Amino acid sequence: MGKKLRKTAVFAPLVFVIISCVTINIYFPAAAVEKAADQIVEEVWGGQEQENNKEKEKNGKQQGLLKSWTRLASLTIGPSVAHAQEADINVTTPGIRAIKDSISQRADSIKPFLDRGNVGIANDGLLVIRTTDGLDLKEKATLTRLIKSENDDREALYAEIAKANNFSPDRIPDIKKLFAGSWIKMARKGWWVQSDDGKWSQKE
Repeated sequence: MGKKLRKTAVFAPLVFVIISCVTINIYFPAAAVEKAADQIVEEVWGGQEQENNKEKEKNGKQQGLLKSWTRLASLTIGPSVAHAQEADINVTTPGIRAIKDSISQRADSIKPFLDRGNVGIANDGLLVIRTTDGLDLKEKATLTRLIKSENDDREALYAEIAKANNFSPDRIPDIKKLFAGSWIKMARKGWWVQSDDGKWSQKE
């Protein structure tokens, strides 16, 4: 009986440590990633419509209410919840900055194809060639090259953000989904965007 108790005393702290580590690794600051996605998309593509600016102002007011709630939560619910609400992520590594520069330099070349409806923003955070109608052979080749380079950069950006913040690889789809929301939210009126159920429509 005494030997069993000693074994329990030895292994119990170890089990607690393992469980604690698993809990830490599971945590994913979706709100912070979404905020970073909005900032990055606006920075690399710019040209946000006035209605989007109004929406942003509205969201800013909501953020103010959220911060007030967070301060209250830190007093009533506990520090762990408040910390989760205020989590921040690292998007300033050399790798991330280089990818952002590459996307930014390509943006003005892609936007005309979005304006004409040749390209759409998919629900996975990537771009899709919807149609090549109205394009000559040279334009088709240019578009194919641009979209491949853009999507490669976006995939690299999502992976780099995961790496910079010690997110496990299985969190990359979550990052892509949040970025997809930002790309679509910042899209110009008339651009084709894909909803979660796969349907395409023009941004209103």
